[in-house]
Amino acid sequence: MRVLLVDDEERLVAALRRGLAAEGFAVDSAATGPEGLRAARSGDFDAVVLDVMLPGLSGYEVVRRLRAEDNWVPVLMLSAKDGEHDQADALDDGADDYLTKPFSFVILLARLRALLRRGVVARPAVLAVGDLTLDPATREVGVAGTPVELTPREFVLLEYLMRQGDRVVAKGELLEHVWDSAAEVAPNAVEVYVGYVRRKIGAGRLVTVRGVGYRLVA
Repeated sequence: MRVLLVDDEERLVAALRRGLAAEGFAVDSAATGPEGLRAARSGDFDAVVLDVMLPGLSGYEVVRRLRAEDNWVPVLMLSAKDGEHDQADALDDGADDYLTKPFSFVILLARLRALLRRGVVARPAVLAVGDLTLDPATREVGVAGTPVELTPREFVLLEYLMRQGDRVVAKGELLEHVWDSAAEVAPNAVEVYVGYVRRKIGAGRLVTVRGVGYRLVA
């Protein structure tokens, strides 16, 4: 497996090179945003480990440009910033995962292997199922070009369903990913919110698979 490291911290890059090489990876590196972008564009990499703060061009901008060019190489972002908005910005720009510095090499290796198992899959910035669209960055939802207003919980529920493609999603999975596990959730919360979303996007677009869960259809 071939990995590109884009980071201007020489000691970190050297340490990651040694660690990844010991695990059987072939490693290339770049120290600036423009160099990293050129390498990611021209190289046949299985994954990119990309720092946020880079000379010349930020990691955010690098991943934005790659995705705009339909380059879907898996990207693991590294950053000393641990704020929720920083992580959200990275993911909305097209990164696949986000790891806060300082980090354990064991954790970075596990995250990297998870990305490699997933492979190169197109993950467009705007999700679409038929004429239903959802933009995670702007939080805009539309049906056949008509804007749809959703509450924050409805938005998260719909986004999660849209990211699953045509897979049937179980009620328990929705509870785990859409609701805070620490919060008290009413037993019928999923059914209630599915009903809310149905009324706003059209009942035929969100179907119940009896005894299994829910699925979006075009």
